[in-house]
Amino acid sequence: MINKKYCMSSYLAFRYIEKENMDFYSGMHHQNIKPLPDNQRILVRTADDIDNEIGKQMEQFKDKKKGILLSGGMDSAIVASYLPGADAYTFRFLGGKYQSDELERARYYARYYGLKLHYVDITWDTVVAHLGSVMKAKSAPVHSIEPQILQAALQSKADGVEMMFVGESSDLVFGGMDGLLAKDWTFEEFMNRYIFIKPEDVLVEPESMRYLFERYRKDGDKIDFLAFMDDVFSIESSSSYMNAFSVAGMPYYDPYARLKMADELDLYLVRHGEPKYLIRRLMEKKYPEIPVPNKVPMPRPVDIYFKNWEGPTRLEFRKDIDINKYTGNQKWQMYCLEKFLEMNER
Repeated sequence: MINKKYCMSSYLAFRYIEKENMDFYSGMHHQNIKPLPDNQRILVRTADDIDNEIGKQMEQFKDKKKGILLSGGMDSAIVASYLPGADAYTFRFLGGKYQSDELERARYYARYYGLKLHYVDITWDTVVAHLGSVMKAKSAPVHSIEPQILQAALQSKADGVEMMFVGESSDLVFGGMDGLLAKDWTFEEFMNRYIFIKPEDVLVEPESMRYLFERYRKDGDKIDFLAFMDDVFSIESSSSYMNAFSVAGMPYYDPYARLKMADELDLYLVRHGEPKYLIRRLMEKKYPEIPVPNKVPMPRPVDIYFKNWEGPTRLEFRKDIDINKYTGNQKWQMYCLEKFLEMNER
């Protein structure tokens, strides 16, 4: 079914098109990733369990030339420990001046396990060059990380890598989204906290996305935010990797996506300074000489990219948007949506 108004609102609110039967235009169809069912995932209780199970998964790739997206965070650093001698790809922006501390940690991890480190240098021109292809493949506007993931995938493919590894699912599986897990939210609080951009604030003809939150309402004004994140956030986050690697024709593997905590997430620990407490303990085991780093999202200098951007100008957008109140990531969404509309309405 073609419903451009719905698709615009869904992308702004959730960064993906939630209803699979809805599309922007005739002749295109978006496809959301299907997370691995719980009955096909491996239950883990301890850091040692995680260590053992990831090690077992890696056995199937022993004869392939392997690569890894290596950041300064602990998720990819742990995956790197199972890939001695592999090729590691680290994003570098602004000649290395952006998040230089994270670059140094990635260099440390690579030296520690004997990885061959490659930099994936990203500029705004790189983003623009790849934006059209990832949007066309997705039949929708995209997450700001997708053009740079595509660049890394193409670079690794040119180097002869046969399987790329990522640590993307760790946050969701092991309680890393500490901002969203910070409290037991009321329904309205969580809805307002989670939505990336409220469609009614920027679109002339918005459609309400409240229906999706209503699926998870419980006990009157409460919400099952853990189930919401398992179902909704998992699709949004994983789809970006699936799409970018698919465009490059590069297979990738996320060992965390095959795991599930056997015990209920300890929200007390998460809320008192230990998000991903099992992963933190595994990080201490893999790199005992250094402190566990704080959580860092995949770097992209969107605040710098959009510092002087004046906002969207197409008729679908309101004329009274105060663009200065939005973050770089939010500006990216408006920019990307506008570019997607332009690309398909020429």
